Amino acid sequence: MSITAAMVKELREKTGAGMMDCKGALTETNGDMEAAIDWLRTKGLAKAAKKAGRVAAEGLVGVAAEGKKAAVVEVNSETDFVARNEAFQTLVRDIAQTALGTNGDRDALAATDYPGTGKSVEAQITELIGTIGENMTLRRSAVVSVSEGVVASYVHSAVGDGIGKIGVLVGLQSAADAGKLGALGKQIAMHVAATNPLALSAEDIDPAVVERERSVYMEQARESGKPESIIEKMVEGRIRKFYEESTLLKQAFVINPDLTVEKAIEAAAAELGSPITLTQFVRFGLGEGIEKEETDFAAEVAAFASGE
Repeated sequence: MSITAAMVKELREKTGAGMMDCKGALTETNGDMEAAIDWLRTKGLAKAAKKAGRVAAEGLVGVAAEGKKAAVVEVNSETDFVARNEAFQTLVRDIAQTALGTNGDRDALAATDYPGTGKSVEAQITELIGTIGENMTLRRSAVVSVSEGVVASYVHSAVGDGIGKIGVLVGLQSAADAGKLGALGKQIAMHVAATNPLALSAEDIDPAVVERERSVYMEQARESGKPESIIEKMVEGRIRKFYEESTLLKQAFVINPDLTVEKAIEAAAAELGSPITLTQFVRFGLGEGIEKEETDFAAEVAAFASGE
């Protein structure tokens, strides 16, 4: 297929690699964008091969907790100006509270009654759109619960009680003292906000993701010219490091980097006299994975001034 300038531009924005390198990668992979990213990584030319960090959407993440259950929601708006609006902030808090009565399904939450209105959550959002004059959407929701223990929550870049830019839930199953368990859970939730782990453990990572990493590591190792037996060991070492960096339990605990999160939980269990199991975590970062069109503000002003 023909490689267009737009494709080269897109790959450059995603990887930070040079124009000619991007064109070469797309040519080598017949225009496959994801394969081209891997090709650049293999050659060591990509400065950043992840697009999830290109946060574009505005709005707020809201968190609500009740007993052994907590919910997190993301409600998007077009501008940060609306995210600072008191009515919008109340909407997000109310939706998070309402989510506690659901199983975390986004569509079920949208159809649930919004408190005190006789309308659904979706209908209440639509009404506020009409009032404020800007598009809004309930993007996603999640619920974490335990039969015994606590579900800790944390909001980063908070703009008010329970609302901010990142929301994290951490489920700890245990018969240990709830207060001390909650303190541990809050520390782990803060860790999750900071490190954004890919999964709880190695077993929870999609095998396709692991194989993709392995393939990139293999190509990089082969370019060293070393024997296959050495290459295999090099790749396995890289995969172990990938697990250590990507899975919550194996990450170095930001509160005490001398321990992994797993070891920190074991130490807390010994201190509190009761086993502790980290059952689940959820992290919502505002707008992650959503991209919006980049605009040239200076060009917009010039166009406006010239009457275009």
